[in-house]
Amino acid sequence: MRILVIEDERKVASFIKKGLEEQSYAVDVSYDGKQGEQLATQNEYDVIVLDVLLPVQDGIETCRRIRQSKVNTPILMLTALGDTEDKVRGLDSGADDYLTKPFHFEELLARVRALLRRTGQDKTSLLQVAGLVLDPVTRDVRRDGTPIRLTTREFALLEYLMRNKGQILSRAHIAQHVWNVSFDMESNVIDVYVKLLRQKVDKDFDRALIHTIVGAGYMLKDEDADD
Repeated sequence: MRILVIEDERKVASFIKKGLEEQSYAVDVSYDGKQGEQLATQNEYDVIVLDVLLPVQDGIETCRRIRQSKVNTPILMLTALGDTEDKVRGLDSGADDYLTKPFHFEELLARVRALLRRTGQDKTSLLQVAGLVLDPVTRDVRRDGTPIRLTTREFALLEYLMRNKGQILSRAHIAQHVWNVSFDMESNVIDVYVKLLRQKVDKDFDRALIHTIVGAGYMLKDEDADD
């Protein structure tokens, strides 16, 4: 899952970004409304977290312009303004939900998940391919009953592969959904992480599940394949 945070208070933005990344979301951050609008209309996101009081272009106008661009990504609006009128303005501009500052991160996370459920994207049930089982809620990963310990990024990569089992995933697709817009496509980071993941998921088992599709990308599937 990929989330855009448009928030000019850098401490708040950093707090939200860190918390979401710990939940294995890929997060992009913008510090003004105009740049946020550009990111929202040029990239594919699962949720947008949008502050109301922004420089260059306020959150209400940013939300309105995003919707005018036919972007239907769920928007959670953050506001320090508690008046009903301000909340109504936000919802009328196209926001799906709002959260008043200050807030607990747990509530923001719950609202993000609620928005994902509305669009059918919050898949919290167990993922299983052959004997490999991943629990998105508890973050438990096992293969044939053996626990597998993964880093946050390894977990996000494996989850993305499992949600798209049987499909060839290019490095660009993986970068977009597991990393963020600042990812350097010239680097070999994705290949390194796939190698690390293979060491944990495939090495000590009879059958490989993670396959390289030469010239195309990677695939996780429950059949033998030539790498």
